[in-house]
Amino acid sequence: MNKKEIAEIRKQYIPERCTITRICGCYIDAEKNIKTELKEAFLSLPEDDAFKYFTILKKTLSGTLGRNLLNLDFPLDEEREGGAQEFLLRLRNSQLKDDMLTHEFYNKIIENFNYDENYYIILIHVAYDVPGKASDNTEMYDASDNVYNYILCSICPVHLSKPGLGYNPEKNCIENRTQDWIVDQPVKGFLFPCFHERYTDIHSMLYYTKSPTDLQENFIQQMFGCSHIPLDADTQKETFNTLISNTLGEDCDYGVVKNIHENLNNRLEEFKDEPEPLELGKQEVRRLLEDSGVPDEKLEGFDEHYDSCAGEKTSFLASNITSTRAFHIETADVIVQVKPESADLVEARYIDGRQCLVIAINEHVEVNGVNVRVTQETEEV
Repeated sequence: MNKKEIAEIRKQYIPERCTITRICGCYIDAEKNIKTELKEAFLSLPEDDAFKYFTILKKTLSGTLGRNLLNLDFPLDEEREGGAQEFLLRLRNSQLKDDMLTHEFYNKIIENFNYDENYYIILIHVAYDVPGKASDNTEMYDASDNVYNYILCSICPVHLSKPGLGYNPEKNCIENRTQDWIVDQPVKGFLFPCFHERYTDIHSMLYYTKSPTDLQENFIQQMFGCSHIPLDADTQKETFNTLISNTLGEDCDYGVVKNIHENLNNRLEEFKDEPEPLELGKQEVRRLLEDSGVPDEKLEGFDEHYDSCAGEKTSFLASNITSTRAFHIETADVIVQVKPESADLVEARYIDGRQCLVIAINEHVEVNGVNVRVTQETEEV
């Protein structure tokens, strides 16, 4: 799924557009016991409750594609009888009205989800009547020939509210506040099947993680049978940095590395309005290095370094391997951060036989909140 397809589904979670047919919920305690369950037609929920569920559901489809939202494909074996995809398909087709199937789903999560505290599983079934689109891209709600049936699951931590004092309006006094168990925003979730080119794609799913560095790979493998899991954001960055270091070797030049990140940021800027995230495979990374001034002799061993560091078929998301917010330079004693577009103000030079960072100053200088001026010292001859 791309950004536009995800946004189309998210915008349905308001009362005027809601096509959620059924909602199920299961509250799990820290000992992995089921404490209570919910089984309702979504439209029968109190209005205030429905709005709070809308917020959670929208959050499960939020974040950055490739970091918080991952497209996962099912292996063929998982689409056969008894496979993970086949189970999810049966669950979707049941419209969550088969209690035994829903309980089996809950138990799969309880068995494989790595979480030591209380949490709440939310599961919805939706029948979205996909509107047609005119030539000018406007939606035509009376021209639909496609219903997208899907399930969406959100896994939300449940925490005890903080103790404290509060105002009791009935007694008109300040007293000890009653602590409540609060359902937080989701940390994991998924949508199945995918909504691809505005049609159902039963061969893939969309996985949500609040933390891009905590995918819970074992949960994904056991729950969905997906063996090819993208590297998490931090691992992609570490792998890319190792690849650059290994390719350049001892000639890992400050200027070349700066050029690499400048070129990456330029590509991201050009790509920002595209529905798909900017992805770099082996050949795209090679061209990036060539364009950034890496010598040909250093690129002779690039393929070998790429395969050993990342794997031949591994690709990187540009947003995971560079920062559009800051250009970061670090020494043993000094850390310098500048806006990427101002990276040219920082140069690496040898001065009096020492490696130095030289920062060009265009405006004022501030030291611990105090504006200072830099004076030119002159030596008396």
